[in-house]
Amino acid sequence: MNQILQSLKNGQTKVTEVPCPAAQDGQLLIHTSQTLLSSGTERMLVEFGKAGWIAKARQQPDKVRLLIDKVRTDGLIPTLHAVRNKLDQPVALGYCNVGVVLQVGANGHGAADGGRWTVGERVASNGKHAEVVSVPMNLCAKVPSEVSDEEAAFTVVGAIALQGIRLVQPSLGECVVVTGLGLIGLLTVQLLRAHGCRVLGLDFDSDKLMLAKRFGAEVVNLSSGEDAIAAAEAFSRGRGVDAVLITASTTSSEPVHQAAMMCRKRGRIVLVGVTGLELSRADFYEKELSFQVSCSYGPGRYDSDYEDKGVDYPVAFVRWTEQRNFEAVLDMMADGRLDVKPLISHRFSIGEAERAYELLGSADPSLGILLQYPEGSERSNAELRCRTVGQATTPSAAPNGQAAISFIGAGNYATAVLIPAFKQAGARLKAIGSNSGVTSVHAGRKYGFEEMTTDVHKILTDPDTHAIVIATRHNSHAQLVCSALRAGKHVFVEKPLALTIEELEEIQAVIQEASQVVSDATAHTLPLVMVGFNRRFAPHIARMKSLLTAVKEPKAFVMTVNAGVIPPDHWTHDRLVGGGRILGEACHFVDLLRYLAGSPIRSFEAVSFGKVPGLPLAEDKASIILRFDDGSMATIHYLANGHKSFPKERLEVFAGGRILQLDNYRKLRGFGWPKFTKMNLWRQNKGQHACVEAFVQAVTHQGPAPIPLDELMEVSRLSIHIAEALR
Repeated sequence: MNQILQSLKNGQTKVTEVPCPAAQDGQLLIHTSQTLLSSGTERMLVEFGKAGWIAKARQQPDKVRLLIDKVRTDGLIPTLHAVRNKLDQPVALGYCNVGVVLQVGANGHGAADGGRWTVGERVASNGKHAEVVSVPMNLCAKVPSEVSDEEAAFTVVGAIALQGIRLVQPSLGECVVVTGLGLIGLLTVQLLRAHGCRVLGLDFDSDKLMLAKRFGAEVVNLSSGEDAIAAAEAFSRGRGVDAVLITASTTSSEPVHQAAMMCRKRGRIVLVGVTGLELSRADFYEKELSFQVSCSYGPGRYDSDYEDKGVDYPVAFVRWTEQRNFEAVLDMMADGRLDVKPLISHRFSIGEAERAYELLGSADPSLGILLQYPEGSERSNAELRCRTVGQATTPSAAPNGQAAISFIGAGNYATAVLIPAFKQAGARLKAIGSNSGVTSVHAGRKYGFEEMTTDVHKILTDPDTHAIVIATRHNSHAQLVCSALRAGKHVFVEKPLALTIEELEEIQAVIQEASQVVSDATAHTLPLVMVGFNRRFAPHIARMKSLLTAVKEPKAFVMTVNAGVIPPDHWTHDRLVGGGRILGEACHFVDLLRYLAGSPIRSFEAVSFGKVPGLPLAEDKASIILRFDDGSMATIHYLANGHKSFPKERLEVFAGGRILQLDNYRKLRGFGWPKFTKMNLWRQNKGQHACVEAFVQAVTHQGPAPIPLDELMEVSRLSIHIAEALR
């Protein structure tokens, strides 16, 4: 299918062929008929992409400071590599979509909509510019029969305008100023008029001012030098306006200052657009003005429980959510109180999208630019392409000494680290799949995969694939591992192996089943299981291991991890999705110390402190003590309350009157070791490439697992118990 993607590196916008997305749990798969370009958000993204490195840095000074800290800890080259990889990833544009439901995702009948979606009905959503989109049900609304597809394409931008109005809380007869009469501004004018308000519109464009007058507003032409403050004074009959909605897009703070000058005492100002925010206390103090920034479509926005999991807010307590705002806008269109037809300035087919974006970035006047998509038989073809399946097969030996590897998951870590490592290791990159299809196409074309898809089943049953790399979110790891093993594939899974003991036991059972049907003579053909515990493969760790092997007495390990803070609503913190940071990351250090000690872990203690209100798991500031069978002891300080300029990982080992100290996999120092004092690398090396190469070699030559299965199970089981103890 066709989808519009934009490069943040150079701002280039292209219509790209990508795999059709799958109908995910709690989502609707929609065949698009119309989408609307956003003259604000999308223009801003295009301009950011076309800007040079210096201009990009000026627009995001906070991120520049983070990069400086990363250079100090990780080095210049890894930092530049990370930045280039981030900018290289395409952005899927668009958020105003109308189409027909192709499929209703699993668990849909348990979502907040009450299971009322049916295949074939028309819906408006915040889907992307693509022939087929998969959209969470709480971000969809049914289109009334009286509303055309072209009109319904304005639903989401209408909801943005409506949410700003809800924050203003206008009452019948109030006088309200709308600053900026672009697409959202003109929708705001109409919705305010429907509320019974008198409206004054401000803009520099005479055509937009004429439209505002047509919708019932009085206007001020700023390009002709009219005094907006004086006009507002006259408009309000000398009292000052009741409220101002700023729907303009500018870097200047003047619209906010101007709004304050227009308002009466205790007036309200709501920012819907984008302006500078250098506020003057004097402007707000004497009048006791209120100022608020409106967040997109309404309550529920950026709440993963609402948007991704379908958990609705009770209507008795939150009357207007984003979905209910969508419905309200569509109802206004259906009864004629919101007229969007005059706002349509251009129409293009999806194949002409690049011309549409050229118009968006030009000086030519434009308002509602619509993109139109194929209908009829082509819609049926799109549905068929969404449902491709494969045949179950058994794996074959790697031909010509080259292992064929397929990826499930194409996120940032996969594209920045894992895929380059597998390619460097000489693997044949067979297929790559992701839910949306966008990331898989980007990675597939960049690294030379033979096939890109959204069909996981097809990857699992591909007869040419010898090994599956699982780089998805943590809650899918165990299920995908079991599916791959049952298909007879070798497995490389990013940590963690599983989130629960039950999942771990299921993996163990699948491995046991496979071993029972394989004779002793062919035991070497059993599928390998490998977890991406790369740190034990780092060159510094290899040197430490060789030094510690000669020490026969118990050792003491102190691992300090400056983990850094991640937002409380990040999916890693979600117990059901990410499993928390101990399972998501600290398991690395349990494995590393298990490897260096060379002895099974006998017991552990774990304690956390400083629980952050709202954080579901109190485990990102914790200390873990491990005791080994040989008498060794290890302490892991996993801390999220440090500073980014300090090295993220430091390991100290006390053994036999000697000490080893490793800083961030760049500098290793020895104290008291004969013939060893230091080992420094010019760039950080956490062992990712060596880890991948060991797995590829094992698959290619049917060798033993790079990490013994019993150690993987031991570390995985212990990490789960530690996470549970900290909860």
